[in-house]
Amino acid sequence: MTVSDDRQWAAFTDEGPWSLDRAAIRWLDLAPRLRAAAHAEVPTLTKERKLPPGRRVLVVVRTLGGAVLPWLWRKRRGSYPTAEAGRAEISQRLRGAAERLGPTYIKLGQIISSGEGLFPPELVSEFKKCRDQVPAESFAAVRAVVEADLGARLEDVFAVFERAPLAAASIAQVHAATLITGEQVVVKVQRPRVAGLVRHDLKVMSWIAPFLVGRIPIASLANPPALVELFAETIVEELDFRMEAANMIDIAAMLHELGNHGYVVPRPHPTLVTRRVLVMQRVQGFNFDDVVGMKEAGIDTEEVVRTAMVALMEGAMVYGVFHGDLHGGNLFVLPDGRTALLDFGIVGRLTGDRRLAFLRLMIGATTNDVKGQMAAMRDLGALPMDTDLDAVIKDLRLDQATIDPTTLTGEELVAEVQRVVKSLLGYGARLPKELMLYVKNMVFLDGAMARLAPDLDLLGEITKISMMFAERHGERLARDLGIDASKVELNMDGVKAGFGVDSSTEQLTYRELQARRELIQKRMRDHVAR
Repeated sequence: MTVSDDRQWAAFTDEGPWSLDRAAIRWLDLAPRLRAAAHAEVPTLTKERKLPPGRRVLVVVRTLGGAVLPWLWRKRRGSYPTAEAGRAEISQRLRGAAERLGPTYIKLGQIISSGEGLFPPELVSEFKKCRDQVPAESFAAVRAVVEADLGARLEDVFAVFERAPLAAASIAQVHAATLITGEQVVVKVQRPRVAGLVRHDLKVMSWIAPFLVGRIPIASLANPPALVELFAETIVEELDFRMEAANMIDIAAMLHELGNHGYVVPRPHPTLVTRRVLVMQRVQGFNFDDVVGMKEAGIDTEEVVRTAMVALMEGAMVYGVFHGDLHGGNLFVLPDGRTALLDFGIVGRLTGDRRLAFLRLMIGATTNDVKGQMAAMRDLGALPMDTDLDAVIKDLRLDQATIDPTTLTGEELVAEVQRVVKSLLGYGARLPKELMLYVKNMVFLDGAMARLAPDLDLLGEITKISMMFAERHGERLARDLGIDASKVELNMDGVKAGFGVDSSTEQLTYRELQARRELIQKRMRDHVAR
Protein backbone atom coordinates (compact mmCIF):
# COMPACT_ATOMS: atom_id res chain seq x y z
CA MET A 1 0.00 0.00 0.00
CA THR A 2 1.28 3.46 -0.90
CA VAL A 3 0.27 7.04 -0.17
CA SER A 4 -1.69 8.04 -3.28
CA ASP A 5 -1.41 11.29 -5.22
CA ASP A 6 -4.99 10.80 -6.45
CA ARG A 7 -6.25 12.01 -3.06
CA GLN A 8 -5.41 15.51 -4.31
CA TRP A 9 -8.55 15.37 -6.48
CA ALA A 10 -10.72 12.52 -5.18
CA ALA A 11 -12.16 11.12 -1.94
CA PHE A 12 -10.28 7.83 -2.01
CA THR A 13 -8.81 5.94 0.95
CA ASP A 14 -5.62 7.37 2.46
CA GLU A 15 -3.51 4.62 0.98
CA GLY A 16 -4.28 2.57 -2.08
CA PRO A 17 -3.06 -0.33 -4.17
CA TRP A 18 -2.54 2.09 -7.08
CA SER A 19 -2.87 5.80 -7.84
CA LEU A 20 -5.27 6.96 -10.54
CA ASP A 21 -4.44 9.52 -13.21
CA ARG A 22 -7.70 10.71 -14.73
CA ALA A 23 -6.03 11.69 -18.00
CA ALA A 24 -4.68 8.16 -18.48
CA ILE A 25 -7.85 6.15 -17.75
CA ARG A 26 -8.81 4.73 -21.12
CA TRP A 27 -12.44 3.85 -20.30
CA LEU A 28 -13.33 7.17 -18.65
CA ASP A 29 -14.03 9.21 -21.79
CA LEU A 30 -16.35 6.50 -23.11
CA ALA A 31 -18.84 6.85 -20.26
CA PRO A 32 -20.86 9.90 -21.48
CA ARG A 33 -21.40 8.29 -24.89
CA LEU A 34 -22.36 4.97 -23.32
CA ARG A 35 -24.78 6.72 -20.98
CA ALA A 36 -26.41 8.64 -23.83
CA ALA A 37 -26.80 5.44 -25.86
CA ALA A 38 -28.40 3.66 -22.89
CA HIS A 39 -30.93 6.47 -22.40
CA ALA A 40 -31.73 6.52 -26.11
CA GLU A 41 -32.60 2.83 -25.92
CA VAL A 42 -35.31 3.24 -23.25
CA PRO A 43 -38.17 4.45 -25.53
CA THR A 44 -37.70 1.41 -27.77
CA LEU A 45 -37.66 -1.00 -24.83
CA THR A 46 -40.77 0.48 -23.21
CA LYS A 47 -42.94 1.40 -26.19
CA GLU A 48 -46.53 0.16 -26.11
CA ARG A 49 -46.99 -3.13 -27.94
CA LYS A 50 -50.17 -4.72 -29.27
CA LEU A 51 -48.69 -8.21 -29.46
CA PRO A 52 -46.91 -9.98 -26.59
CA PRO A 53 -43.11 -10.02 -27.03
CA GLY A 54 -42.52 -13.76 -27.29
CA ARG A 55 -43.01 -16.73 -24.99
CA ARG A 56 -41.37 -14.94 -22.06
CA VAL A 57 -44.77 -13.36 -21.31
CA LEU A 58 -46.21 -16.81 -20.60
CA VAL A 59 -43.33 -17.62 -18.26
CA VAL A 60 -43.77 -14.36 -16.33
CA VAL A 61 -47.57 -14.68 -16.03
CA ARG A 62 -47.34 -18.35 -15.01
CA THR A 63 -44.64 -17.68 -12.39
CA LEU A 64 -46.32 -14.67 -10.82
CA GLY A 65 -49.73 -16.31 -10.98
CA GLY A 66 -48.33 -19.41 -9.28
CA ALA A 67 -47.08 -17.19 -6.47
CA VAL A 68 -50.15 -15.02 -5.98
CA LEU A 69 -53.18 -17.24 -6.68
CA PRO A 70 -52.65 -19.82 -3.88
CA TRP A 71 -52.12 -16.98 -1.40
CA LEU A 72 -55.23 -15.19 -2.64
CA TRP A 73 -57.29 -18.37 -2.31
CA ARG A 74 -56.11 -18.96 1.28
CA LYS A 75 -56.70 -15.32 2.17
CA ARG A 76 -60.29 -15.42 0.95
CA ARG A 77 -60.87 -18.57 3.00
CA GLY A 78 -59.54 -16.78 6.08
CA SER A 79 -56.69 -19.26 6.54
CA TYR A 80 -54.23 -16.74 7.95
CA PRO A 81 -54.44 -16.14 11.73
CA THR A 82 -53.25 -12.54 11.31
CA ALA A 83 -52.81 -10.01 8.52
CA GLU A 84 -49.06 -10.07 9.22
CA ALA A 85 -48.95 -13.84 8.60
CA GLY A 86 -50.65 -13.34 5.24
CA ARG A 87 -48.26 -10.58 4.26
CA ALA A 88 -45.29 -12.72 5.31
CA GLU A 89 -46.37 -15.58 3.05
CA ILE A 90 -47.09 -13.47 -0.04
CA SER A 91 -43.79 -11.65 0.48
CA GLN A 92 -41.93 -14.97 0.54
CA ARG A 93 -43.82 -16.18 -2.53
CA LEU A 94 -43.06 -12.99 -4.48
CA ARG A 95 -39.38 -13.13 -3.57
CA GLY A 96 -39.23 -16.75 -4.76
CA ALA A 97 -40.99 -15.80 -8.00
CA ALA A 98 -38.55 -12.93 -8.57
CA GLU A 99 -35.58 -15.26 -8.15
CA ARG A 100 -37.06 -17.78 -10.58
CA LEU A 101 -37.73 -15.05 -13.15
CA GLY A 102 -34.18 -13.79 -12.95
CA PRO A 103 -32.16 -10.56 -12.91
CA THR A 104 -34.77 -7.98 -13.94
CA TYR A 105 -37.27 -9.04 -11.31
CA ILE A 106 -34.58 -9.52 -8.68
CA LYS A 107 -33.48 -5.93 -9.33
CA LEU A 108 -37.07 -4.79 -8.86
CA GLY A 109 -37.05 -6.65 -5.54
CA GLN A 110 -33.86 -4.85 -4.53
CA ILE A 111 -35.54 -1.50 -5.13
CA ILE A 112 -38.48 -2.61 -2.97
CA SER A 113 -36.01 -3.71 -0.27
CA SER A 114 -34.81 -0.12 0.07
CA GLY A 115 -38.36 1.18 0.58
CA GLU A 116 -38.70 0.87 4.35
CA GLY A 117 -41.74 2.91 5.28
CA LEU A 118 -43.09 2.81 1.72
CA PHE A 119 -43.83 -0.92 1.48
CA PRO A 120 -45.06 -3.45 4.06
CA PRO A 121 -42.21 -4.43 6.42
CA GLU A 122 -42.62 -8.13 5.57
CA LEU A 123 -42.10 -7.39 1.87
CA VAL A 124 -39.06 -5.18 2.54
CA SER A 125 -37.51 -7.79 4.85
CA GLU A 126 -38.01 -10.61 2.37
CA PHE A 127 -36.67 -8.70 -0.62
CA LYS A 128 -33.54 -7.71 1.32
CA LYS A 129 -32.46 -11.27 0.56
CA CYS A 130 -32.30 -10.22 -3.09
CA ARG A 131 -29.40 -7.87 -2.35
CA ASP A 132 -26.69 -10.47 -1.92
CA GLN A 133 -28.34 -13.85 -1.32
CA VAL A 134 -29.30 -14.61 -4.91
CA PRO A 135 -28.16 -18.02 -6.27
CA ALA A 136 -24.68 -17.55 -7.74
CA GLU A 137 -23.44 -18.40 -11.22
CA SER A 138 -21.07 -21.34 -11.53
CA PHE A 139 -17.36 -20.65 -11.33
CA ALA A 140 -17.01 -21.92 -14.89
CA ALA A 141 -19.45 -19.24 -16.07
CA VAL A 142 -17.58 -16.56 -14.09
CA ARG A 143 -14.25 -17.65 -15.53
CA ALA A 144 -15.66 -17.53 -19.07
CA VAL A 145 -16.89 -13.95 -18.67
CA VAL A 146 -13.69 -12.69 -17.05
CA GLU A 147 -11.39 -14.31 -19.57
CA ALA A 148 -13.48 -13.19 -22.55
CA ASP A 149 -13.60 -9.56 -21.41
CA LEU A 150 -10.01 -9.25 -20.16
CA GLY A 151 -8.60 -11.20 -23.08
CA ALA A 152 -6.38 -13.34 -20.89
CA ARG A 153 -6.45 -16.48 -18.78
CA LEU A 154 -7.61 -15.97 -15.21
CA GLU A 155 -4.25 -17.17 -13.91
CA ASP A 156 -2.40 -14.61 -16.04
CA VAL A 157 -4.18 -11.72 -14.30
CA PHE A 158 -4.90 -13.01 -10.77
CA ALA A 159 -2.64 -14.84 -8.34
CA VAL A 160 -5.75 -15.74 -6.33
CA PHE A 161 -9.40 -15.69 -7.43
CA GLU A 162 -11.85 -17.00 -4.84
CA ARG A 163 -14.31 -19.47 -6.37
CA ALA A 164 -17.13 -18.64 -3.91
CA PRO A 165 -18.51 -15.10 -4.33
CA LEU A 166 -18.57 -12.57 -1.51
CA ALA A 167 -22.06 -11.60 -2.69
CA ALA A 168 -24.38 -12.46 -5.55
CA ALA A 169 -27.08 -10.03 -6.68
CA SER A 170 -29.28 -9.47 -9.71
CA ILE A 171 -26.92 -8.18 -12.37
CA ALA A 172 -23.58 -9.45 -11.09
CA GLN A 173 -21.67 -11.19 -8.36
CA VAL A 174 -18.51 -10.14 -6.55
CA HIS A 175 -15.40 -12.24 -5.91
CA ALA A 176 -12.36 -11.55 -3.74
CA ALA A 177 -9.08 -11.82 -5.62
CA THR A 178 -5.40 -10.89 -5.62
CA LEU A 179 -3.69 -9.56 -8.72
CA ILE A 180 -0.46 -11.20 -9.86
CA THR A 181 1.21 -7.93 -8.81
CA GLY A 182 0.02 -8.52 -5.23
CA GLU A 183 -2.86 -6.03 -4.81
CA GLN A 184 -5.98 -7.27 -2.99
CA VAL A 185 -9.08 -6.53 -5.05
CA VAL A 186 -12.70 -7.42 -5.56
CA VAL A 187 -13.94 -8.39 -9.01
CA LYS A 188 -17.49 -7.61 -10.08
CA VAL A 189 -18.58 -10.02 -12.81
CA GLN A 190 -21.76 -9.61 -14.82
CA ARG A 191 -23.98 -12.65 -15.13
CA PRO A 192 -23.82 -14.27 -18.60
CA ARG A 193 -26.61 -13.24 -20.98
CA VAL A 194 -28.08 -10.85 -18.40
CA ALA A 195 -28.05 -7.85 -20.74
CA GLY A 196 -30.25 -9.55 -23.32
CA LEU A 197 -32.59 -10.98 -20.70
CA VAL A 198 -33.09 -7.60 -19.02
CA ARG A 199 -33.94 -5.95 -22.31
CA HIS A 200 -36.42 -8.71 -23.16
CA ASP A 201 -38.02 -8.49 -19.71
CA LEU A 202 -38.46 -4.72 -20.05
CA LYS A 203 -40.42 -5.34 -23.24
CA VAL A 204 -42.56 -7.89 -21.38
CA MET A 205 -43.16 -5.45 -18.52
CA SER A 206 -44.14 -2.69 -20.95
CA TRP A 207 -46.67 -5.03 -22.58
CA ILE A 208 -48.18 -6.17 -19.25
CA ALA A 209 -48.23 -2.75 -17.53
CA PRO A 210 -51.27 -1.24 -19.34
CA PHE A 211 -53.40 -4.23 -18.25
CA LEU A 212 -52.66 -3.44 -14.59
CA VAL A 213 -54.17 0.04 -14.70
CA GLY A 214 -57.24 0.01 -12.45
CA ARG A 215 -57.06 -3.78 -11.92
CA ILE A 216 -54.85 -4.17 -8.84
CA PRO A 217 -54.69 -1.98 -5.71
CA ILE A 218 -51.07 -0.93 -6.13
CA ALA A 219 -51.81 0.34 -9.63
CA SER A 220 -54.11 2.95 -8.13
CA LEU A 221 -51.07 4.61 -6.58
CA ALA A 222 -49.15 5.03 -9.81
CA ASN A 223 -49.16 4.75 -13.58
CA PRO A 224 -47.75 1.24 -14.24
CA PRO A 225 -46.46 2.06 -17.76
CA ALA A 226 -44.67 5.13 -16.35
CA LEU A 227 -43.17 2.98 -13.58
CA VAL A 228 -41.81 0.54 -16.17
CA GLU A 229 -40.21 3.44 -18.03
CA LEU A 230 -38.72 4.71 -14.77
CA PHE A 231 -37.38 1.25 -13.95
CA ALA A 232 -35.91 0.92 -17.45
CA GLU A 233 -34.10 4.25 -17.15
CA THR A 234 -32.51 2.96 -13.96
CA ILE A 235 -31.51 -0.57 -14.93
CA VAL A 236 -30.09 0.00 -18.44
CA GLU A 237 -27.18 1.98 -16.97
CA GLU A 238 -26.16 -1.01 -14.86
CA LEU A 239 -25.49 -3.22 -17.89
CA ASP A 240 -22.10 -1.69 -18.72
CA PHE A 241 -19.53 -1.56 -15.93
CA ARG A 242 -17.51 1.13 -17.69
CA MET A 243 -20.31 3.53 -16.77
CA GLU A 244 -20.18 2.32 -13.17
CA ALA A 245 -16.41 2.82 -12.95
CA ALA A 246 -16.82 6.33 -14.34
CA ASN A 247 -19.52 6.95 -11.72
CA MET A 248 -16.98 6.00 -9.04
CA ILE A 249 -14.58 8.62 -10.37
CA ASP A 250 -17.29 11.30 -10.61
CA ILE A 251 -18.58 10.71 -7.06
CA ALA A 252 -15.07 10.59 -5.59
CA ALA A 253 -14.14 13.86 -7.32
CA MET A 254 -17.39 15.51 -6.23
CA LEU A 255 -16.93 14.50 -2.58
CA HIS A 256 -13.39 15.91 -2.63
CA GLU A 257 -14.56 19.19 -4.15
CA LEU A 258 -17.22 19.46 -1.45
CA GLY A 259 -14.66 18.85 1.27
CA ASN A 260 -16.71 15.93 2.57
CA HIS A 261 -14.17 13.91 4.54
CA GLY A 262 -16.65 11.40 5.95
CA TYR A 263 -17.02 9.37 2.75
CA VAL A 264 -14.48 7.42 0.71
CA VAL A 265 -14.76 5.59 -2.62
CA PRO A 266 -12.82 2.43 -3.60
CA ARG A 267 -10.48 2.94 -6.56
CA PRO A 268 -11.47 1.22 -9.79
CA HIS A 269 -8.52 -0.35 -11.61
CA PRO A 270 -7.18 1.94 -14.35
CA THR A 271 -7.10 -0.82 -17.00
CA LEU A 272 -9.08 -3.84 -15.74
CA VAL A 273 -12.54 -2.43 -16.46
CA THR A 274 -14.75 -3.71 -19.29
CA ARG A 275 -18.45 -3.92 -20.10
CA ARG A 276 -18.89 -7.02 -17.90
CA VAL A 277 -15.91 -6.97 -15.52
CA LEU A 278 -14.94 -4.36 -12.93
CA VAL A 279 -11.82 -4.79 -10.80
CA MET A 280 -11.56 -2.42 -7.84
CA GLN A 281 -9.74 -1.85 -4.58
CA ARG A 282 -10.99 -3.96 -1.69
CA VAL A 283 -12.15 -2.09 1.41
CA GLN A 284 -13.39 -3.60 4.65
CA GLY A 285 -15.31 -2.26 7.60
CA PHE A 286 -18.41 -2.60 9.75
CA ASN A 287 -21.70 -3.45 8.12
CA PHE A 288 -23.98 -0.43 8.19
CA ASP A 289 -26.37 -2.30 10.51
CA ASP A 290 -23.65 -3.30 13.00
CA VAL A 291 -24.47 -0.64 15.57
CA VAL A 292 -22.97 -2.62 18.46
CA GLY A 293 -19.67 -3.17 16.65
CA MET A 294 -19.40 0.50 15.70
CA LYS A 295 -20.14 1.74 19.20
CA GLU A 296 -17.64 -0.69 20.72
CA ALA A 297 -15.03 0.71 18.30
CA GLY A 298 -15.82 4.24 19.53
CA ILE A 299 -17.53 5.33 16.29
CA ASP A 300 -20.07 8.16 16.58
CA THR A 301 -23.08 6.59 14.84
CA GLU A 302 -24.99 9.88 14.86
CA GLU A 303 -22.14 11.42 12.87
CA VAL A 304 -22.28 8.52 10.41
CA VAL A 305 -25.92 9.33 9.63
CA ARG A 306 -25.30 13.08 9.58
CA THR A 307 -22.45 12.66 7.08
CA ALA A 308 -24.64 10.56 4.80
CA MET A 309 -27.48 13.09 4.81
CA VAL A 310 -25.19 16.04 4.12
CA ALA A 311 -23.34 14.24 1.32
CA LEU A 312 -26.59 13.28 -0.39
CA MET A 313 -28.01 16.80 -0.19
CA GLU A 314 -24.78 18.54 -1.19
CA GLY A 315 -24.20 16.23 -4.13
CA ALA A 316 -27.70 16.75 -5.52
CA MET A 317 -28.01 20.49 -4.85
CA VAL A 318 -24.49 21.73 -5.58
CA TYR A 319 -23.20 19.32 -8.24
CA GLY A 320 -26.32 17.51 -9.37
CA VAL A 321 -24.63 14.12 -8.81
CA PHE A 322 -25.36 11.59 -6.06
CA HIS A 323 -25.16 7.87 -5.34
CA GLY A 324 -28.57 6.57 -6.39
CA ASP A 325 -28.87 3.29 -4.51
CA LEU A 326 -28.04 3.65 -0.83
CA HIS A 327 -28.78 0.57 1.27
CA GLY A 328 -27.05 -1.42 3.98
CA GLY A 329 -25.22 -3.65 1.52
CA ASN A 330 -23.65 -0.67 -0.27
CA LEU A 331 -22.07 0.98 2.77
CA PHE A 332 -19.16 -0.05 4.99
CA VAL A 333 -18.17 2.02 8.02
CA LEU A 334 -14.39 2.05 8.35
CA PRO A 335 -12.69 1.74 11.77
CA ASP A 336 -11.91 5.50 11.70
CA GLY A 337 -15.63 6.35 11.35
CA ARG A 338 -15.61 7.20 7.65
CA THR A 339 -18.08 5.44 5.36
CA ALA A 340 -17.01 3.61 2.20
CA LEU A 341 -19.54 3.83 -0.64
CA LEU A 342 -19.94 0.72 -2.78
CA ASP A 343 -21.87 -0.26 -5.94
CA PHE A 344 -22.14 2.73 -8.28
CA GLY A 345 -24.34 1.14 -10.93
CA ILE A 346 -27.09 3.67 -10.22
CA VAL A 347 -26.17 7.35 -9.91
CA GLY A 348 -28.57 10.29 -9.96
CA ARG A 349 -27.62 13.10 -12.33
CA LEU A 350 -29.41 16.44 -12.30
CA THR A 351 -28.11 18.66 -15.08
CA GLY A 352 -28.90 22.20 -16.17
CA ASP A 353 -32.46 23.34 -15.51
CA ARG A 354 -33.34 20.13 -13.67
CA ARG A 355 -30.68 20.75 -11.02
CA LEU A 356 -31.93 24.30 -10.60
CA ALA A 357 -35.50 23.01 -10.27
CA PHE A 358 -34.38 20.54 -7.61
CA LEU A 359 -32.52 23.33 -5.85
CA ARG A 360 -35.67 25.49 -5.85
CA LEU A 361 -37.65 22.54 -4.48
CA MET A 362 -35.26 22.11 -1.55
CA ILE A 363 -35.07 25.81 -0.79
CA GLY A 364 -38.86 26.09 -1.05
CA ALA A 365 -39.21 23.33 1.53
CA THR A 366 -37.04 25.21 4.05
CA THR A 367 -38.62 28.62 3.39
CA ASN A 368 -42.22 27.34 3.32
CA ASP A 369 -42.72 28.56 -0.26
CA VAL A 370 -45.53 26.21 -1.31
CA LYS A 371 -46.06 27.59 -4.80
CA GLY A 372 -42.31 27.63 -5.40
CA GLN A 373 -42.18 23.95 -4.50
CA MET A 374 -45.03 23.13 -6.89
CA ALA A 375 -43.34 25.07 -9.69
CA ALA A 376 -40.12 23.19 -9.02
CA MET A 377 -41.96 19.86 -9.14
CA ARG A 378 -43.41 20.87 -12.49
CA ASP A 379 -40.00 21.84 -13.86
CA LEU A 380 -38.54 18.52 -12.65
CA GLY A 381 -41.14 16.68 -14.70
CA ALA A 382 -43.33 15.52 -11.81
CA LEU A 383 -46.26 17.57 -13.15
CA PRO A 384 -47.19 18.51 -16.73
CA MET A 385 -45.84 21.89 -17.83
CA ASP A 386 -49.37 23.33 -18.32
CA THR A 387 -50.48 22.42 -14.76
CA ASP A 388 -52.51 25.05 -12.90
CA LEU A 389 -50.35 25.27 -9.78
CA ASP A 390 -52.89 27.28 -7.79
CA ALA A 391 -55.48 24.58 -8.44
CA VAL A 392 -53.08 21.87 -7.28
CA ILE A 393 -52.34 23.77 -4.08
CA LYS A 394 -56.04 24.24 -3.44
CA ASP A 395 -56.98 20.62 -4.22
CA LEU A 396 -54.21 19.25 -2.01
CA ARG A 397 -55.16 21.80 0.70
CA LEU A 398 -51.60 23.01 0.90
CA ASP A 399 -52.90 26.52 1.52
CA GLN A 400 -54.56 25.43 4.76
CA ALA A 401 -53.22 24.94 8.26
CA THR A 402 -51.50 21.61 8.86
CA ILE A 403 -53.59 18.96 10.59
CA ASP A 404 -51.74 16.72 13.03
CA PRO A 405 -52.31 13.24 11.51
CA THR A 406 -52.22 11.61 14.96
CA THR A 407 -55.50 13.41 15.75
CA LEU A 408 -57.31 11.66 12.88
CA THR A 409 -59.16 8.37 13.01
CA GLY A 410 -58.17 5.43 10.82
CA GLU A 411 -61.07 6.14 8.48
CA GLU A 412 -60.07 9.80 8.17
CA LEU A 413 -56.43 8.89 7.49
CA VAL A 414 -57.32 6.41 4.73
CA ALA A 415 -59.74 8.90 3.19
CA GLU A 416 -57.06 11.62 3.22
CA VAL A 417 -54.49 9.40 1.50
CA GLN A 418 -57.04 8.40 -1.14
CA ARG A 419 -57.99 12.03 -1.71
CA VAL A 420 -54.40 13.14 -2.21
CA VAL A 421 -53.59 10.22 -4.54
CA LYS A 422 -56.70 10.83 -6.61
CA SER A 423 -55.88 14.53 -6.94
CA LEU A 424 -52.29 13.87 -8.01
CA LEU A 425 -53.31 11.27 -10.58
CA GLY A 426 -55.91 13.68 -11.90
CA TYR A 427 -53.16 16.18 -12.65
CA GLY A 428 -51.00 13.56 -14.37
CA ALA A 429 -48.35 13.49 -11.65
CA ARG A 430 -45.39 11.12 -12.11
CA LEU A 431 -42.09 10.48 -10.35
CA PRO A 432 -38.99 11.45 -12.37
CA LYS A 433 -36.02 9.09 -12.08
CA GLU A 434 -33.74 11.49 -10.19
CA LEU A 435 -36.44 12.46 -7.70
CA MET A 436 -37.32 8.79 -7.17
CA LEU A 437 -33.68 7.94 -6.44
CA TYR A 438 -33.32 10.87 -4.05
CA VAL A 439 -36.52 10.02 -2.17
CA LYS A 440 -35.53 6.34 -1.99
CA ASN A 441 -32.18 7.32 -0.48
CA MET A 442 -33.87 9.57 2.07
CA VAL A 443 -36.21 6.71 3.01
CA PHE A 444 -33.18 4.48 3.57
CA LEU A 445 -31.45 7.11 5.72
CA ASP A 446 -34.69 7.53 7.63
CA GLY A 447 -34.60 3.82 8.49
CA ALA A 448 -30.87 3.98 9.27
CA MET A 449 -31.56 6.75 11.73
CA ALA A 450 -33.84 4.43 13.69
CA ARG A 451 -30.86 2.14 14.31
CA LEU A 452 -27.91 4.53 14.43
CA ALA A 453 -29.35 7.75 15.86
CA PRO A 454 -32.83 7.26 17.37
CA ASP A 455 -32.43 10.15 19.81
CA LEU A 456 -31.15 12.68 17.29
CA ASP A 457 -33.18 15.91 17.40
CA LEU A 458 -34.45 16.21 13.83
CA LEU A 459 -35.49 19.84 14.10
CA GLY A 460 -32.15 20.81 15.57
CA GLU A 461 -30.26 18.90 12.87
CA ILE A 462 -32.23 20.56 10.08
CA THR A 463 -31.42 23.95 11.55
CA LYS A 464 -27.69 23.13 11.78
CA ILE A 465 -27.54 21.65 8.28
CA SER A 466 -29.38 24.64 6.82
CA MET A 467 -26.92 27.03 8.47
CA MET A 468 -24.01 24.95 7.18
CA PHE A 469 -25.40 25.06 3.64
CA ALA A 470 -25.89 28.82 3.84
CA GLU A 471 -22.33 29.31 5.06
CA ARG A 472 -20.60 26.94 2.64
CA HIS A 473 -22.77 27.18 -0.47
CA GLY A 474 -25.20 30.05 0.01
CA GLU A 475 -23.56 32.54 -2.35
CA ARG A 476 -22.97 29.96 -5.08
CA LEU A 477 -26.51 28.54 -4.94
CA ALA A 478 -28.06 32.01 -4.84
CA ARG A 479 -25.97 32.98 -7.85
CA ASP A 480 -27.13 29.85 -9.69
CA LEU A 481 -30.77 30.78 -9.01
CA GLY A 482 -30.34 34.51 -9.55
CA ILE A 483 -31.61 35.44 -6.09
CA ASP A 484 -30.34 37.46 -3.12
CA ALA A 485 -28.87 35.03 -0.58
CA SER A 486 -29.49 37.46 2.28
CA LYS A 487 -33.25 37.23 1.68
CA VAL A 488 -33.43 33.44 1.99
CA GLU A 489 -34.54 32.63 5.53
CA LEU A 490 -35.20 29.27 7.12
CA ASN A 491 -38.89 28.89 8.02
CA MET A 492 -39.14 26.12 10.59
CA ASP A 493 -42.93 26.31 10.62
CA GLY A 494 -42.98 24.77 7.15
CA VAL A 495 -40.44 22.13 8.17
CA LYS A 496 -42.50 21.24 11.24
CA ALA A 497 -45.62 21.03 9.10
CA GLY A 498 -43.82 18.50 6.93
CA PHE A 499 -43.43 16.31 10.01
CA GLY A 500 -47.09 16.82 10.90
CA VAL A 501 -46.40 18.76 14.12
CA ASP A 502 -47.50 22.27 15.02
CA SER A 503 -45.28 25.35 15.16
CA SER A 504 -44.98 25.24 18.96
CA THR A 505 -42.94 22.00 18.83
CA GLU A 506 -39.36 22.76 19.86
CA GLN A 507 -37.78 19.31 19.61
CA LEU A 508 -38.58 16.11 17.74
CA THR A 509 -36.35 13.05 18.04
CA TYR A 510 -36.50 10.24 15.52
CA ARG A 511 -37.79 7.96 18.27
CA GLU A 512 -40.72 10.33 18.84
CA LEU A 513 -41.37 10.63 15.10
CA GLN A 514 -41.37 6.86 14.74
CA ALA A 515 -43.90 6.50 17.56
CA ARG A 516 -46.18 8.95 15.74
CA ARG A 517 -45.83 7.02 12.50
CA GLU A 518 -46.57 3.70 14.16
CA LEU A 519 -49.73 5.15 15.69
CA ILE A 520 -50.86 6.46 12.29
CA GLN A 521 -50.09 3.17 10.53
CA LYS A 522 -51.89 1.14 13.21
CA ARG A 523 -55.03 3.25 12.87
CA MET A 524 -54.98 2.86 9.09
CA ARG A 525 -54.40 -0.92 9.29
CA ASP A 526 -57.17 -1.33 11.87
CA HIS A 527 -59.57 0.60 9.67
CA VAL A 528 -58.71 -1.40 6.53
CA ALA A 529 -59.01 -4.69 8.46
CA ARG A 530 -62.56 -3.91 9.60
